[in-house]
Amino acid sequence: MLDLYDKIQDACSAIRSKFNRSPKVAIVLGTGLGDIVRDIEVEASIEYGEIPHFPTSTTTSHRGRLVCGQMAGVPVAAMEGRFHLYEGYSLKQITLPVRVFKELGAELLIVSNACGGLNPYFRAADIMVIEDHINLMGDNPLIGINDDRLGPRFPDMCEPYDQQWIDRTIKIGRDLGLGIHKGVFVAVAGPNLETRAEYRFLRMIGADVVGMSTVPESIVAVHSGLKTIGLSVVTDMCLPDALEPANVEEIIATAGRAAPNLISIVRGIVDQFGQTRIA
Repeated sequence: MLDLYDKIQDACSAIRSKFNRSPKVAIVLGTGLGDIVRDIEVEASIEYGEIPHFPTSTTTSHRGRLVCGQMAGVPVAAMEGRFHLYEGYSLKQITLPVRVFKELGAELLIVSNACGGLNPYFRAADIMVIEDHINLMGDNPLIGINDDRLGPRFPDMCEPYDQQWIDRTIKIGRDLGLGIHKGVFVAVAGPNLETRAEYRFLRMIGADVVGMSTVPESIVAVHSGLKTIGLSVVTDMCLPDALEPANVEEIIATAGRAAPNLISIVRGIVDQFGQTRIA
């Protein structure tokens, strides 16, 4: 059986056979946020099934392909659809793409998600920059024997999301005239949404939004030495005293409504990254 390191090499070889650049920025797109790929000058589009050891995305609105090319003159690779614990995949499978991005030469990971709003000052279609997270998924992608080639046994999590890039992203959003927040993301396993009591608990422990992704990728990014920016699109409000049944179609539509603002922010991040590297 191949170990994780060998699987990474297999996946990288398949991607390099179709895209001969080294992507400097990697982007993971969440529910309803696939329109960002329209802002990429596409040079290669690779179905996940063509990449060894990549899982298959089964979630509504997740296209299931890797789009490689340029954005703002910077080589990028974007996952049009991600994987989730509730689909039955292990966290090591879910986070394999992050390790592949690192091996391909990525220096910055932008991970996005659709989420439920717990902070009463937020509104549907708002964007939140993640400054910290809480892992309530009941699992961790780093459990098991550590491969020192991939990262340290005990990675420090005092700054899982790069503070300098958090500040830059907030400024980008405000310069665009967008109402942009920063806050804490809590990850749960799913696939069911939470009860009123659970929403109260999550808010009480300090969460501003809740979702079913992102944290595993961020943990592995830290382990790998990738700088990370997390962007959450609030698709519905989860206020226990004014709770209404969730509608998946409305959630996806709200994510789509926020997509142009998210695209502008991601483009701004990539553009600043390119300028920083040149400088």
